[in-house]
Amino acid sequence: MTEQLLRWSDTEHDVMAGDLTVAIAYLTPAGGAVVTAVSPVGTADRATGRIGFTTSLGFPRKLDRILRDPRMAMAYHTRTHGFATHDAYVLAQGPATVDLSPPPERLDRLLSESERFLGPGKQGPLWDRLLREYDRNRVFVDIDVRRLVTWPDAAAGGAPAVTGPARAEAPEPQRPPGGGTAPRVPVAALAKAIRQLPHRLLAYRGADGFPVIVPVTVSGHDGDGLRLAAPAGLLPPGGRRAGFLAHRFGPQCVGLSTRMLTGWLTVDGDGEGSYAPHTSQGMTAPANRTVQALGRGLLAKRGVQRARRDGTEERLRSLAGNGGRSPGS
Repeated sequence: MTEQLLRWSDTEHDVMAGDLTVAIAYLTPAGGAVVTAVSPVGTADRATGRIGFTTSLGFPRKLDRILRDPRMAMAYHTRTHGFATHDAYVLAQGPATVDLSPPPERLDRLLSESERFLGPGKQGPLWDRLLREYDRNRVFVDIDVRRLVTWPDAAAGGAPAVTGPARAEAPEPQRPPGGGTAPRVPVAALAKAIRQLPHRLLAYRGADGFPVIVPVTVSGHDGDGLRLAAPAGLLPPGGRRAGFLAHRFGPQCVGLSTRMLTGWLTVDGDGEGSYAPHTSQGMTAPANRTVQALGRGLLAKRGVQRARRDGTEERLRSLAGNGGRSPGS
């Protein structure tokens, strides 16, 4: 039985084709979720019911997890520096496929479409050589949209409109990790680091197995973690693994800062959340196009070379060819 093609509205398409930066979430083997920011450069095709983004072989853990469990979510959560005119918060969920060897025509089209969102790329013999891996060794992640949940504004308050299957009920609480649920990252320093990052989201594994991404506010912190708040019904009761993202970005994504966390979410009967961070990683890029392009080029070059040298590229291709299963499993 083939899945019916999901159609989305003009309002949703305006948002999905116009946002400069979105949040994506994928699942971890332990039942948690990782949420990070990407620039999809308008990748939203109503004719095929697909959305997507690109990444690099230099980030193999993300690709490994998507290949092993393709259930993903993408949240269109901010209109900052983009082209969309509607204020809706749109959550898209569906299975992903990974194209590790896109044809040159697709890469050419990506570079052309990227200029509208990210500005013209650096050109010249030196830049062509430096950015070769960043521009020509892209990996496409395509998501077949199975469900859209759309709130009328970016705060995601009130009752949403659902296109596709009905929203799953709140997931059951999860078993605490063996190492305990207490914070493993200094909370006060972390709270200070994210204070200047205005876009904040939380992701967790929903009852139907797909990630859910919701906007949250940080109302404070204490020894148990960050205190989180969200509109009624968005935070699932009980305890569970969850990912947290705080970020900001400038026009054309020149000048950006990101902080990604994994940890343990506890939500009480009143819907208030406490988030105990277990891991933290972040990056900051200066508001200088030349410096940022130089950094991207060097990171991509080193990442691709390392992936080829240590066998990561071959392993990912084997995973893709075996439908996400390790060879021999």
